[in-house]
Amino acid sequence: MLGADVKGDIYEGLLEKNAEDVKSGAGQYFTPRALIRAMVKCIQPQPMKTIADPACGTGGFFLAAYDYLVANNKLDKEQNKFLKYSTFFGNEIVASTRRLALMNLFLHNIGDIAVDNQSAGKDGFISPADALIAASPVTYDYVLANPPFGKKSAQTFTNEEGELEKDDLTYNRHDFWATTSNKQLNFVQHIRSMLKTTGLAAVVVPDNVLFEGGAGETVRKKLLETTDLHTILRLPTGIFYAQGVKVNVIFFDNKPASKSPWSKEIWVYDYRTNIHHTLKKNPLKLDDLKDFINCFHPANRHKRKETYHPDTKPEGRWRKFTYNEIIARDKTSLDITWLKDKSLADLDNLPDPDTLAAEIIENLEAGLASFREIMIKLNGN
Repeated sequence: MLGADVKGDIYEGLLEKNAEDVKSGAGQYFTPRALIRAMVKCIQPQPMKTIADPACGTGGFFLAAYDYLVANNKLDKEQNKFLKYSTFFGNEIVASTRRLALMNLFLHNIGDIAVDNQSAGKDGFISPADALIAASPVTYDYVLANPPFGKKSAQTFTNEEGELEKDDLTYNRHDFWATTSNKQLNFVQHIRSMLKTTGLAAVVVPDNVLFEGGAGETVRKKLLETTDLHTILRLPTGIFYAQGVKVNVIFFDNKPASKSPWSKEIWVYDYRTNIHHTLKKNPLKLDDLKDFINCFHPANRHKRKETYHPDTKPEGRWRKFTYNEIIARDKTSLDITWLKDKSLADLDNLPDPDTLAAEIIENLEAGLASFREIMIKLNGN
């Protein structure tokens, strides 16, 4: 008889294998487990606290948080019951993915099996509703998330000719700082609104969230003012099944209303420049992010130390910026880099041919995906 842990691990393995199938599109719901575990280690969730993910996919963040809580605490009966039934809350609009998530969690001893339950309660804590439609009725202690890639939200409908069309969604929320069809910016605003005033968030976002003007600049300024946005982890390509994407993890702590900005120091860890990963030959491992976790200093992040110095340590990957330095940047850009790209400066330091080929394929596939979106838009198919 297989134990819950073994069955759960087998199921997770099947989900990861399924994510490798590019044709199925399952990879868009699968966040690298090494990255998830690193984010959880930095956040250090505590027992009897709530954890939410508004785009939970197959439930990876919930599982990592569950494992962390069990491994780092001696839970009593009440805490175990809370962990199983009252800790995790999520949204997943893709019905098949939601069913995968509920089964995944059940096999890991989280909740009860009720994959067709539409309510958010004891059995159905993963809602099928679009999280962005309205403000969350409750707030949470932690939000861990990797919102779906792609800049725009869209809904599909049938026109008068009986053809399928897509229409960009703009969410008019009174609690949002900016009205935009940019899906990632909407998720960032929504996640902040989901947090208790003492809540903590770790969110995967693409580069456009860090540098885009207009609504992007508004969101960044408000995030810096109303929360303590203290850490940014820059990640390389080659770690996601969605090919060619450049993403980051932003960590911020929610705060009560204040006349002065809460963000004082923004720490950036560059795990992108001169880093090369591929899904097959050199996948991202937890050990790869060990230095970042140490620099993050989860035990007391106010005791951090830079590894960068302009004179003595110009190759240091961990650097601090003040709020005033960030505000002075064009569009309040958080897209910050300071390391020299050795592959461009010195041909002898170019990556291996197979790595270069993999990166070229990733970029081509990302470009093809963009063209497909344009084709669908034009043809209404």
